Amino acid sequence: MRPTVIAVDPFLGVKPAERYLFYIICGPVGAYYPEGFNPISIFISDQYVRAVRGGIGEAKTGGNYAASLLAQMEAKEKGFSQVLWLDAIERKYVEEVGTMNIFFKFGDEVVTSPLTGSILPGITRDSVIQLLKKWGVKVVERLFTIDDVLKAQTEGSLSEVFGSGTAAIISPVGSIRYKDKDFQIGDGKTGQLSQKIYDHLLALQYGYEEDTFGWIEKIG
Repeated sequence: MRPTVIAVDPFLGVKPAERYLFYIICGPVGAYYPEGFNPISIFISDQYVRAVRGGIGEAKTGGNYAASLLAQMEAKEKGFSQVLWLDAIERKYVEEVGTMNIFFKFGDEVVTSPLTGSILPGITRDSVIQLLKKWGVKVVERLFTIDDVLKAQTEGSLSEVFGSGTAAIISPVGSIRYKDKDFQIGDGKTGQLSQKIYDHLLALQYGYEEDTFGWIEKIG
Protein backbone atom coordinates (compact mmCIF):
# COMPACT_ATOMS: atom_id res chain seq x y z
CA MET A 1 0.00 0.00 0.00
CA ARG A 2 1.44 3.35 -1.07
CA PRO A 3 -0.11 6.53 0.33
CA THR A 4 0.58 9.31 -2.19
CA VAL A 5 -0.01 13.06 -2.29
CA ILE A 6 0.50 15.38 -5.27
CA ALA A 7 -0.12 19.07 -5.88
CA VAL A 8 -3.08 19.90 -8.15
CA ASP A 9 -2.97 23.70 -8.40
CA PRO A 10 -3.66 24.99 -11.95
CA PHE A 11 -0.34 26.78 -11.89
CA LEU A 12 3.00 26.42 -13.67
CA GLY A 13 5.85 27.68 -11.54
CA VAL A 14 7.77 27.10 -8.34
CA LYS A 15 5.83 27.63 -5.11
CA PRO A 16 4.22 25.59 -2.34
CA ALA A 17 0.87 24.25 -3.50
CA GLU A 18 -2.44 25.24 -1.95
CA ARG A 19 -4.44 22.22 -3.14
CA TYR A 20 -3.44 18.57 -3.01
CA LEU A 21 -4.77 15.19 -4.07
CA PHE A 22 -4.26 12.31 -1.66
CA TYR A 23 -4.70 8.71 -2.82
CA ILE A 24 -3.54 5.23 -1.91
CA ILE A 25 -2.13 2.76 -4.42
CA CYS A 26 -2.98 -0.85 -3.51
CA GLY A 27 -1.73 -3.90 -5.34
CA PRO A 28 -0.07 -7.30 -4.96
CA VAL A 29 3.69 -7.42 -5.46
CA GLY A 30 6.31 -10.11 -5.77
CA ALA A 31 9.92 -10.02 -4.64
CA TYR A 32 11.37 -6.53 -4.91
CA TYR A 33 14.72 -7.73 -6.22
CA PRO A 34 15.31 -10.32 -8.97
CA GLU A 35 17.27 -12.33 -6.42
CA GLY A 36 14.12 -12.79 -4.32
CA PHE A 37 15.16 -13.45 -0.72
CA ASN A 38 18.64 -14.55 -1.82
CA PRO A 39 21.50 -12.25 -0.76
CA ILE A 40 22.05 -9.21 -2.96
CA SER A 41 25.26 -7.38 -3.80
CA ILE A 42 25.52 -3.65 -3.18
CA PHE A 43 27.83 -0.95 -4.47
CA ILE A 44 29.14 1.72 -2.10
CA SER A 45 29.20 5.14 -3.74
CA ASP A 46 31.94 7.56 -2.77
CA GLN A 47 31.49 9.74 -5.87
CA TYR A 48 27.85 10.80 -5.58
CA VAL A 49 25.78 12.01 -2.65
CA ARG A 50 22.07 11.56 -2.11
CA ALA A 51 21.08 13.83 0.77
CA VAL A 52 22.40 16.17 3.44
CA ARG A 53 21.01 17.10 6.83
CA GLY A 54 18.54 19.92 6.51
CA GLY A 55 17.39 18.69 3.10
CA ILE A 56 14.75 16.13 2.14
CA GLY A 57 16.70 12.96 2.83
CA GLU A 58 14.35 12.00 5.65
CA ALA A 59 11.24 12.38 3.48
CA LYS A 60 9.81 10.00 0.88
CA THR A 61 9.67 12.46 -2.01
CA GLY A 62 10.30 12.31 -5.74
CA GLY A 63 13.31 14.57 -5.37
CA ASN A 64 14.78 12.15 -2.88
CA TYR A 65 14.79 9.44 -5.53
CA ALA A 66 15.99 11.71 -8.33
CA ALA A 67 19.34 12.35 -6.66
CA SER A 68 20.03 8.61 -6.50
CA LEU A 69 19.19 7.53 -10.04
CA LEU A 70 22.52 8.14 -11.80
CA ALA A 71 24.52 6.21 -9.21
CA GLN A 72 21.89 3.47 -9.21
CA MET A 73 22.08 3.16 -13.00
CA GLU A 74 25.87 2.91 -12.93
CA ALA A 75 25.73 0.33 -10.13
CA LYS A 76 23.30 -1.85 -12.11
CA GLU A 77 25.55 -1.66 -15.16
CA LYS A 78 28.30 -3.14 -12.96
CA GLY A 79 26.00 -5.94 -11.78
CA PHE A 80 24.91 -4.61 -8.40
CA SER A 81 21.37 -4.55 -7.04
CA GLN A 82 21.60 -1.33 -5.05
CA VAL A 83 23.78 1.56 -3.88
CA LEU A 84 24.83 2.06 -0.27
CA TRP A 85 25.09 5.76 0.47
CA LEU A 86 27.65 7.42 2.72
CA ASP A 87 27.11 10.79 4.38
CA ALA A 88 27.35 13.79 2.07
CA ILE A 89 29.83 15.81 4.14
CA GLU A 90 32.69 13.52 5.12
CA ARG A 91 31.77 10.67 2.75
CA LYS A 92 32.58 8.02 5.34
CA TYR A 93 29.59 7.43 7.62
CA VAL A 94 27.18 4.67 6.54
CA GLU A 95 23.65 5.95 5.99
CA GLU A 96 21.20 3.84 3.96
CA VAL A 97 20.66 1.93 0.74
CA GLY A 98 18.66 3.53 -2.06
CA THR A 99 15.47 1.56 -1.34
CA MET A 100 15.90 0.53 2.28
CA ASN A 101 17.50 1.16 5.65
CA ILE A 102 20.40 -1.12 6.48
CA PHE A 103 21.60 -3.11 9.50
CA PHE A 104 25.01 -4.63 10.32
CA LYS A 105 25.58 -7.45 12.83
CA PHE A 106 28.93 -6.87 14.53
CA GLY A 107 29.63 -9.68 16.99
CA ASP A 108 26.58 -9.94 19.25
CA GLU A 109 25.10 -6.51 18.46
CA VAL A 110 23.12 -5.18 15.52
CA VAL A 111 23.93 -1.63 14.46
CA THR A 112 22.07 0.79 12.21
CA SER A 113 22.52 4.46 11.41
CA PRO A 114 20.70 6.96 13.65
CA LEU A 115 17.97 9.25 12.32
CA THR A 116 20.04 12.39 11.93
CA GLY A 117 17.93 14.03 9.23
CA SER A 118 19.38 12.58 6.03
CA ILE A 119 17.92 9.06 6.01
CA LEU A 120 14.37 7.78 5.90
CA PRO A 121 12.77 6.82 9.25
CA GLY A 122 11.43 3.60 7.77
CA ILE A 123 8.45 1.82 9.31
CA THR A 124 10.08 -1.56 8.70
CA ARG A 125 13.30 -0.22 10.24
CA ASP A 126 11.38 0.61 13.39
CA SER A 127 9.67 -2.80 13.33
CA VAL A 128 13.04 -4.56 13.11
CA ILE A 129 14.42 -2.57 16.05
CA GLN A 130 11.36 -3.38 18.19
CA LEU A 131 11.52 -7.07 17.28
CA LEU A 132 15.22 -7.34 18.08
CA LYS A 133 14.75 -5.67 21.46
CA LYS A 134 11.87 -8.02 22.27
CA TRP A 135 14.06 -11.01 21.37
CA GLY A 136 16.85 -9.76 23.63
CA VAL A 137 19.20 -8.91 20.78
CA LYS A 138 21.35 -5.86 21.43
CA VAL A 139 20.48 -3.25 18.80
CA VAL A 140 22.23 0.11 18.64
CA GLU A 141 21.58 3.26 16.61
CA ARG A 142 24.91 5.02 16.20
CA LEU A 143 27.25 6.57 13.68
CA PHE A 144 29.77 4.19 12.12
CA THR A 145 32.04 4.45 9.11
CA ILE A 146 32.59 2.28 6.09
CA ASP A 147 36.10 1.69 7.43
CA ASP A 148 34.54 0.26 10.60
CA VAL A 149 32.54 -2.12 8.40
CA LEU A 150 35.55 -3.25 6.38
CA LYS A 151 37.69 -3.70 9.50
CA ALA A 152 35.00 -5.89 11.06
CA GLN A 153 34.72 -7.88 7.82
CA THR A 154 38.49 -8.45 7.76
CA GLU A 155 38.57 -9.48 11.42
CA GLY A 156 35.58 -11.80 10.99
CA SER A 157 33.26 -10.05 13.44
CA LEU A 158 30.83 -8.89 10.72
CA SER A 159 28.49 -11.84 10.33
CA GLU A 160 25.38 -10.35 8.68
CA VAL A 161 24.15 -7.34 6.74
CA PHE A 162 20.52 -6.86 5.78
CA GLY A 163 18.25 -4.11 4.54
CA SER A 164 14.70 -3.33 5.60
CA GLY A 165 11.91 -1.63 3.69
CA THR A 166 8.21 -1.76 2.84
CA ALA A 167 8.79 -3.45 -0.53
CA ALA A 168 12.02 -5.28 0.28
CA ILE A 169 10.77 -6.41 3.75
CA ILE A 170 14.13 -7.93 4.75
CA SER A 171 16.86 -8.24 2.12
CA PRO A 172 20.10 -10.01 3.10
CA VAL A 173 23.35 -8.66 1.65
CA GLY A 174 25.92 -11.18 0.48
CA SER A 175 28.68 -8.86 -0.68
CA ILE A 176 29.65 -5.21 -0.99
CA ARG A 177 32.03 -3.38 -3.28
CA TYR A 178 34.00 -0.35 -2.14
CA LYS A 179 36.75 1.35 -4.15
CA ASP A 180 36.81 -1.47 -6.72
CA LYS A 181 37.27 -4.18 -4.11
CA ASP A 182 34.67 -6.82 -3.24
CA PHE A 183 34.00 -7.93 0.33
CA GLN A 184 31.94 -11.01 1.18
CA ILE A 185 29.59 -10.81 4.15
CA GLY A 186 29.87 -13.90 6.35
CA ASP A 187 29.61 -16.97 4.16
CA GLY A 188 27.78 -15.01 1.46
CA LYS A 189 24.48 -16.69 2.32
CA THR A 190 21.37 -15.52 4.15
CA GLY A 191 22.14 -15.19 7.86
CA GLN A 192 20.09 -16.82 10.62
CA LEU A 193 18.97 -13.51 12.10
CA SER A 194 17.97 -12.09 8.71
CA GLN A 195 15.92 -15.20 8.03
CA LYS A 196 14.26 -15.10 11.45
CA ILE A 197 13.22 -11.44 11.10
CA TYR A 198 11.93 -11.99 7.56
CA ASP A 199 9.88 -15.04 8.54
CA HIS A 200 8.38 -13.30 11.56
CA LEU A 201 7.46 -10.08 9.75
CA LEU A 202 5.84 -12.05 6.95
CA ALA A 203 3.93 -14.18 9.45
CA LEU A 204 2.64 -11.03 11.14
CA GLN A 205 1.56 -9.54 7.81
CA TYR A 206 -0.38 -12.69 6.87
CA GLY A 207 -1.86 -13.12 10.33
CA TYR A 208 -0.04 -16.38 11.07
CA GLU A 209 1.57 -14.95 14.23
CA GLU A 210 -0.04 -13.00 17.05
CA ASP A 211 0.58 -9.26 16.80
CA THR A 212 1.80 -8.29 20.27
CA PHE A 213 2.84 -4.80 19.15
CA GLY A 214 -0.52 -3.52 17.94
CA TRP A 215 0.76 -3.03 14.38
CA ILE A 216 -2.13 -4.73 12.56
CA GLU A 217 -5.18 -2.63 11.69
CA LYS A 218 -8.39 -4.15 10.30
CA ILE A 219 -9.70 -1.88 7.55
CA GLY A 220 -12.57 -3.94 6.20
